[in-house]
Amino acid sequence: MKKRVLFLGAAPGQISPIRYSKAQGYYVITADNVPSNPGHQMADECHNVSTTDVDQILRLAANLKIDAVVAYASDPAALTAAIVADQMGLVGNPPEAVEILTHKDLFRGFLAKNGFNVPRSRTFTTLEEAQLWIRQGTANYFVKPVDSSGSKGVTRIIAEDQLDPAFSHAMAFSRAKRVIIEEEILKDGFQIAGDGFLREGNLEFRCWADEHFDQLCNGIVPIGQTFPSTQAEHRLELAHHESQRLLALLGMRTGALNFDFVFDGQGELFFLEIGPRNGGCLIPDVIKYATGVDLAARTVEAALGSQLQVIGRPVVEGFWSSYVVHALSSGVFRGLSVSERAKACVVESDLYVKEGDKVKKFLGSNDSIGMMILRYRSHSEMLEMIENMERDLLALVE
Repeated sequence: MKKRVLFLGAAPGQISPIRYSKAQGYYVITADNVPSNPGHQMADECHNVSTTDVDQILRLAANLKIDAVVAYASDPAALTAAIVADQMGLVGNPPEAVEILTHKDLFRGFLAKNGFNVPRSRTFTTLEEAQLWIRQGTANYFVKPVDSSGSKGVTRIIAEDQLDPAFSHAMAFSRAKRVIIEEEILKDGFQIAGDGFLREGNLEFRCWADEHFDQLCNGIVPIGQTFPSTQAEHRLELAHHESQRLLALLGMRTGALNFDFVFDGQGELFFLEIGPRNGGCLIPDVIKYATGVDLAARTVEAALGSQLQVIGRPVVEGFWSSYVVHALSSGVFRGLSVSERAKACVVESDLYVKEGDKVKKFLGSNDSIGMMILRYRSHSEMLEMIENMERDLLALVE
C-alpha cells in the first residue's frame, strides 16, 4: 500500500515536497483553504480546510489513516502538524516546543529564562498598555503580531505617534490577539537567514545566508537571501552552538528548521526566530542548487520515519539567491522589466500574476507576486544586484 502523506499547505512555495512525494509514488493529500493553490492540483486528494483548524485536521488525518504529516514553510501549520503527529503516534516534535517557537512572546520568554540574549520587549492586548510602556524607553521599536510569519503585520516605529496604526496593523494579523513590541537591535552586518536539519536531536546540517530587504517598500519584509553568508565563520560557529543548546532545551528531535538571527556591534548573538519548519522564499530550493542537499525530500522522509543518511556541513558551490518578485506600489500589473544581466542569472522564475491583475505594495510575504532563483558570476555582483534589484528586476505597475 502506498504511504500516505498529509501536507498542510498547497501554496506555490510549498510544492517542492509534494513534487518529491509524487515522484516517490506516495499518496499525496493536501489541506489548504485556498482551492486554487497549485499543490491541490498536484495531489491525489485535496481538502479545502484551514491548516490552523486543529480539530478538523485531526479528524481528517484519522479518517485518512495517514503515515506522515508535513507542514512545509508555514509556522501556523507547524503547530497543527505537531499536535497531529503527537496524537496519532507519528514522527514529529513536542507540541509544547513547537508552540514556543511559533509564538514570539513565548519564544522571547524562553530565551530570557535560559540565558540567551533578548531585546527589551513586552506583549500587549491593548493599545493603552503599549503606549505607557513605549514612553519608558527611547529606542526605535518593532511592533509585531505574536503568531504571524513572513513579516506580516510587522511595523518599525521611531516615535510614539506611530504606535496606534502599527498596533492595529499587528493586531489584525494575530489570531491570538496579542502584540509584542521590542526594541530594535542595532545589527552588525547582514541579518542571517537559512535552513537547518535535526536528526535525533542533533543539528547535523545548516546552510545560512545573508538576508536582504527593500528599503523602497518598508525595509522589513525579506526580498531575498544570498548564499554564502558574509558573516565571519567564528560567528556562525557560535550561532550553531547556541542553536544546538536552544533546541536541546526545547526537546526538539527531528526535521527542518528555519533561522533568523543577528549580531550586534559587540558580536553578541540575538535569535529573532527559529521556525520549526522549512524556510519560505524557496530557501530549501536554493540550498539544493548550492549544496546538492535536498531538504524537501529529507523533510518528507523524516516525517515517514525513514532511515536518513547522515549529512554534514554543506559546501556552497557558486553564488546563489532567492528573490521575491514584488511591487513597489499598489496598482495594476503591467509586466516585469528584466535587464540582460538579470536574464543571464535567472535559474527559476514563477510569476503568480498576469498583466492586468491588481497587485499590492509589498508589505508582507502575502503581497509577493512571484519567486525567482538566481545564480551570479561573483559574490560582489550578487550583493550589488540584490541590494539594488529595482535596476535589474522591476514590476511595472500603474
